[in-house]
Amino acid sequence: MAPVITREEFLRGKLRFFRDIRDGGIFVHPTDTIYGLGCDATNEKAVQRLRELKQRPDGSLSVIAPSLEWIRAHCKTQGHEEWLERISSRYTLIYPLRGKAVAPSVTLGAKTLGVRIPEHWFSAVVKELGFPIITTSANIHGEAFMTSLENLDERLASEVRFIIFEGEKVAKPSTLVDLTGPEPKLIGR
Repeated sequence: MAPVITREEFLRGKLRFFRDIRDGGIFVHPTDTIYGLGCDATNEKAVQRLRELKQRPDGSLSVIAPSLEWIRAHCKTQGHEEWLERISSRYTLIYPLRGKAVAPSVTLGAKTLGVRIPEHWFSAVVKELGFPIITTSANIHGEAFMTSLENLDERLASEVRFIIFEGEKVAKPSTLVDLTGPEPKLIGR
């Protein structure tokens, strides 16, 4: 199993962990809702490897964005700008994508991107990194998502570089809000 570290251990050794992430490492990270499986969303090889580990060959992946400015620069938010005020709540906002902000395997040809900036200390880490991080539930696709170390799938635990653990999570995944049309559409999970 990959090393399990606390927030404090991560922050103390962040230069080493940042290097792991920049080098394409896949890791488990906490959010305000559940645990996520993450990697550098601009690194094509890392995203492909994450898809293999998760056994999810199709469907777009979401990201934790480094900032609202990054979202405005890379997503077409016009007409739905007010939703950015709710980005720190438990929503993943799906906007039309502008240009090539992420690796092709993130969207698989879709012209949209799901973005979040959770109200959680890990968002400051992403901001400091300066690039988006994949955030998808830490599980094999179709199976129960991780809420504690006891239910982290061994296949994932043995393949990630590190696991940031901060105790059991009791929330549900974020709610998807499709903002690609004239009216917002809530997509249940």
